Amino acid sequence: MKLKQLLCVALLCLPALISCKGGEDTPQNFTQYVNPYTGTGGHGHVFLGANVPFGLVQLGPSNIPQSWDWCSGYHISDSTIIGFSHLHLSGTGIGDLGDVNLMPAVGDITLNRGVAGDYSTGQYSLFRHATEKVKPGYYAVHLDRYNVAVELTATKRTGFHKYTFPASGDAKIIFDLVNGQCWDKPVEGYIIQENDTVVSGYRYSTGWARDQRIFFTAVFSKPVKRFIAAAPQEGTTEGKAEKVYGLALFDTKEGEEIYVKVALSPVSIDNAKLNMLAELPGWDFEQTVREAEEAWNEELGKIVFTTPDDRVKRTFYTALYHTMIAPSEFFDVNNDYRGADGKIYTNAGFKNYTTFSLWDTYRAAHPLMTIIHPEKISDIVHTMLAIYREQGKLPVWHLMGCETDCMVGNPGIPVVADALLKGYGGFDREQAFEAMKNSALLDERGLKYLKEYGYIPYDKEEEALSKCMEYAIADGCIAQVAQALGKTDDYAYFLHRSKAYAHYFDHATGFMRGRSSAGKFREPFNPFEAVHRDNDYTEGNAWQYTWLAPHDVQGLAGLFGSRERFIEKLDSLFIAEGALGEHASPDITGLIGQYAHGNEPSHHIVYLYPYAGQAWKTADKVREILSTLYSDAPDGLSGNEDVGQMSAWYVLSALGFYQVEPAGGKYIFGSPIADRAVIKVKDGKTFTIIATNNSPENKYIQRITLNGQPYDKYYIDFKAIAAGGTLEFVMGNKPV
Repeated sequence: MKLKQLLCVALLCLPALISCKGGEDTPQNFTQYVNPYTGTGGHGHVFLGANVPFGLVQLGPSNIPQSWDWCSGYHISDSTIIGFSHLHLSGTGIGDLGDVNLMPAVGDITLNRGVAGDYSTGQYSLFRHATEKVKPGYYAVHLDRYNVAVELTATKRTGFHKYTFPASGDAKIIFDLVNGQCWDKPVEGYIIQENDTVVSGYRYSTGWARDQRIFFTAVFSKPVKRFIAAAPQEGTTEGKAEKVYGLALFDTKEGEEIYVKVALSPVSIDNAKLNMLAELPGWDFEQTVREAEEAWNEELGKIVFTTPDDRVKRTFYTALYHTMIAPSEFFDVNNDYRGADGKIYTNAGFKNYTTFSLWDTYRAAHPLMTIIHPEKISDIVHTMLAIYREQGKLPVWHLMGCETDCMVGNPGIPVVADALLKGYGGFDREQAFEAMKNSALLDERGLKYLKEYGYIPYDKEEEALSKCMEYAIADGCIAQVAQALGKTDDYAYFLHRSKAYAHYFDHATGFMRGRSSAGKFREPFNPFEAVHRDNDYTEGNAWQYTWLAPHDVQGLAGLFGSRERFIEKLDSLFIAEGALGEHASPDITGLIGQYAHGNEPSHHIVYLYPYAGQAWKTADKVREILSTLYSDAPDGLSGNEDVGQMSAWYVLSALGFYQVEPAGGKYIFGSPIADRAVIKVKDGKTFTIIATNNSPENKYIQRITLNGQPYDKYYIDFKAIAAGGTLEFVMGNKPV
């Protein structure tokens, strides 16, 4: 610290790197603490490449896809690259995208992804991680097969490629509209050479996103010698077919640099051209890299996180970085977008987004967003209401304008309810309530049985218990909104439905168990077993799902008969040992006893103790998870990143709190690991968190002050955070 302060004075506080104020060392180059490799190993499934915060384009390498761990297109264990595609997912448990894949090459090739170990089978090249360089907004690698150096950067809607070729009379850039992810199937591709420097086209595909359509235009810095569309007939300059490739051919000198700009649009080729003109009209690659890094620094700087442990700082800022890859902007610079109904909406009055992993992100990623991205909340809600109008319900898991209906419950409802209850506006509150209510009253995905039986029986619906418990959470959120809007009948109805989880509680065993339409608990019963399909539980078992009532913690605790029994059962979760079974979902990871931090239904559980008056146990568990289940290494996540949720849990918990109740803004205290954190909140204000006497041993909160006044609650409200001010924890080594 002292050395850094001396350097700060000696360097006259260079504004781009260091700001000296009040004797403090406040780094402004936050990207230096981001390790994009974190989560590329293990089961993290994160995106690696060049992008800007919340941008449509995620430009990066795609390996030859091998298995589940290649959902993002890249895994650090791999050494193959089939190309550099402009769309990737980050942290999902299902693969898709990989669209508009470019690959520089030299010599004869086979147009196919190929089989590792045999170059004659495809276009892939081997690479060495030693030649990779990656930071937010920039990626570089050397393709050993072709002796081509690749550098990538991006704007929101445009990928910028820099290829350094060897001397060759047969250099080429492949446009691969066939090979997305192995889960993705092309339906129709189109490519056309418009002139000697411009190629345009589109790719329609089906996969997780059942009807995905992406349009592009590409501009070369050097005229092509020849362009070949490889379908439907080689030798033409235009091709349309299910599987389409294009080859831009060049003569190159040793070390010659060729640049390619590729703009995307969900609407049309013409709009892709507008996007490029608006975002990347010139050819200054290094300036674009700087602007991408500046964009990341601006967003990462919304939290100035101070700790003497650089490893913790790297883990924190990497986590914060991962929370801002998605939701992705899904509209053009003229505000046109493609809706969930497949129609084109022009000049929309809001910014449309996509990639909503809501079953995951309603728990922490969106509550974090309400704190540090207040400028985006109205557009997020507007997007969800547009989806409601276009498809008849709020989004469940929306990808590239398509409803995947992935996972269970109504996870869009808590996000809309939370925004409304936190006082966000700019959208029609009555329509928001209508969207929530009508989505909850449909007959699909088990809702019919919920209305008929008051719960969902296992003999009527697969994963019935998990579906019903997630619906109960959403219903609890609707009840809160109905109460706030003075809708007494709706409040009573949805409050009653929000208690549906209690039907599954077995007082004899103390677990949530599947129940038949006749009211009988499912037999046989093993609380450890987690069958991946044809089961009561979604990616979990009875140990994990017994706690899934974050909207009604006191009601859940009451089912156990006493506070002591509730705590005893909760304690046992973290020490229980038993096999999940051979058919368990691979998502159930990061186990502490039967607590599974690698999967989202467990994320709130460690924060239940303060409701029962034993907050120190939350501090114990939070510190254990932060220090053992997260790191800045490639295998630094204990489960799928899930589009920012795993990282959002870390960010909030590192600050010292977590939103257990899905809507309304009650953030439960845990154990901060920041000595100091300054958060930019609404209306230009800042909220400062100070942890005095903080250390790995001093993990227990001794006392709290808010704006200098003693504070005795076990939580803080969103309104207090958004108002700005100072929250101070005094830490110690003994529970209080």
